[in-house]
This record gives sequence, C-alpha cells and structure tokens, in this order.
Amino acid sequence: MKTRARSGMTLVEILIAMSLLSLLSVGILMAMRVGLKTMETTDEHLIRNRRLANARKIIENEIAGFIYTRAEWRPRPQDNMLAVPFVEWEARSMRFVTAYSLQDAWRGRPQIAALQVIPGKRSEGVRLIVDETPYTGPLQAGLTIAGIDPAGIVRFVPVAAGPQSFVLADRLAYCRFLYEEPRPAPPLRVWRPDWERPQLLPLGIRIDMAPLDHTPGELHVSAVTVPLVVNRDTGGSYRDAQ
Repeated sequence: MKTRARSGMTLVEILIAMSLLSLLSVGILMAMRVGLKTMETTDEHLIRNRRLANARKIIENEIAGFIYTRAEWRPRPQDNMLAVPFVEWEARSMRFVTAYSLQDAWRGRPQIAALQVIPGKRSEGVRLIVDETPYTGPLQAGLTIAGIDPAGIVRFVPVAAGPQSFVLADRLAYCRFLYEEPRPAPPLRVWRPDWERPQLLPLGIRIDMAPLDHTPGELHVSAVTVPLVVNRDTGGSYRDAQ
C-alpha cells in the first residue's frame, strides 16, 4: 500500500522561522527606542531654547516698561517725609517700577520689579531671579528703603528669594549689571557697575552673563542690553498714571 505524501513543516523549520521573527521584532523595538529617545532629546533641546528666549524677552520688557517714580521715606517718626527717586542700580541687584508684569504682561497694573543675582542650586554658579510686587504708591515704595548715605545714594532692604521668585537664568558662570553713563569728554559713554548719580538715570542697562556649561549645539545665555526710556512718570501714585 502506497503512503500519500503530505505537505508541512518540520520542527527545525519552525524554530528557524521563530528565530527570524524574534530578531526582526528586536530590531523594530530597538529602532523605535532610538527614535523615541531622539524625539525626547529634541523636545528637551527645544524647551531649553524656548525658555532662554522667553527669559531674554522678559528682561527686555521689564526694563522697557520702566516708569520713573519717587518714594516717600521718613528716617524717623519725628522727621519730615523725604521724596527720593525710587530706583536701585547696583552691580548685583536692580529695583524699579515697571509697566510690565510676568502674570499680565502689558495689560496689568505697574509692578515693583526687583532683579538680583543669587547663588545657584548646590552653590553651582549663580542664577538671575526677579520678584514682582504690585505698586500702590510712593508710601509703599518708601517702606523698602533702608537708608540714604551722605552721597544721596538710596539703600534698599534686600529682597529675600523664595518660592515666588521667578528664575530668569540658571547655572551661570557670572551675572552682573552694568549701567551706561554719559561723559562730557571721550569716551562719551562708559558702562559702569556702580551708579553714583542718584538724580540722573543711566542711558541704558546691560546684564552681562555667561553659562556655567558650554554644551555644543545648544543655545546659551548672552548679554542683554536695553536702552532706558522713561515711558511714564507717575508723579506720585499709581492712580495718577491712569
């Protein structure tokens, strides 16, 4: 009796097919993993660049919205009230009234903006932060004054950094504030870290900073220079500026 031939696969052929399928699956998974990792890295890169660009824009808007105003300060309860310019121009801190705010941009009420340089996290470099307080008038501004030295320079109470502080730039090798001063003789303009003319305003402000890490292919912080233009003069309180 003749046996009828039947088509099929042997066990060896099945093992080979399963091995090839496993190798193909591993290759696909590895390709997907590399693709997802690349996409994640690209997203982080774009987020960092966007954050740097936004921080630069915030600094420019804060200074561009500068409002000249005065603070009413009483040294002692029995002394008369003194009206002094409400501006702080130091090498590591600035304070002034601005029409721009982090929360409402150009649509909100004026804010007292305090920019300062503080140590970075785990003492790695420094960071630039800004604190904002709604401006209500010269009396409120006077509460931030610690004293006035014989040269007429106003000394302010330091602003304590806290959870409400907004970090503009972090992990910086250095960060310093410079102020443009006009001169009657060449050089006609110089940048100086200390401002000793309390009754005059600098022509411009420069925030000079550099990153602590120089990673190739990434956008790094750089100096920001903004001309100081007085857009409004409150002449007293915020109510007068409306």
